[in-house]
Amino acid sequence: MRSMMRLFVATLCLSAFGPCALPAAAATCRDPAGFEAFIASIKKEAAAQGVSADAISALDDVAYDPSVISRDHGQRVFHQSFEQFSDRMVNSYRLHKGANLLKQYASVFSRIEQAYGVPGPVIVAIWGLETDFGAVNGSTPTLPALATLAFDCRRTDKFQAELIDALRLIQRGDLAPSAMRGAWAGELGQTQFMPSSYLKFAVDFDGNGRRDLIHDVPDVLASTANYLKGYGWLPDAGWEPGQPNFAVIQQWNAADVYSRTIALFATKLAATM
Repeated sequence: MRSMMRLFVATLCLSAFGPCALPAAAATCRDPAGFEAFIASIKKEAAAQGVSADAISALDDVAYDPSVISRDHGQRVFHQSFEQFSDRMVNSYRLHKGANLLKQYASVFSRIEQAYGVPGPVIVAIWGLETDFGAVNGSTPTLPALATLAFDCRRTDKFQAELIDALRLIQRGDLAPSAMRGAWAGELGQTQFMPSSYLKFAVDFDGNGRRDLIHDVPDVLASTANYLKGYGWLPDAGWEPGQPNFAVIQQWNAADVYSRTIALFATKLAATM
């Protein structure tokens, strides 16, 4: 979902591991014939930043994906009103499913709120809006998508940094390259983390030795809470527009209709508890 909305706002080049203005240039970014040389330059840059050769080898078979560029360039400004969007997204199915999940994972949410200060309804609202509670995570191979967007001229630095952070996820052991599938803009997992956010905020909440935001629900929920905490979430404070934590929700998604819909959804879920 964020791949269709977050990119409507200005993007910043962010990395959990330092500056991300990379020397690898997409000088031929309008000509796919230059893609192979571009990948070679990315490999050199990743090695210079300390990424292991094994992780870098995940780029060996990565191919340019023109469908990703078509989807990126084909985006249009979001025109739906808050009322239109929220009525469609906060429907009876999601409210019913969300309420049931709050009960199913009640003990997990209790531990999460103790650790991060974020209540279950907010996390479930994000979970439901992003991927229908993990049902629709996306099937686009992440490395080709990120490499293609990094090669394109529009946000080269941002996506070069995300691509190298994706390699770091492989090096850290969080995900195998074959498991890295998600949204067309590179988001991964049940609440759609970009690789840089995955590196910074993902937690192994169930203690199985891996931070798995694709398959492991406790990791997904706790990592989402950790993200919000990382942007200043205040325990026991409100999240509606005008209240302290609404600004944190806007850090999740800066699109006004989306952030307001998260807040509305969370409030309606809280009323079911």
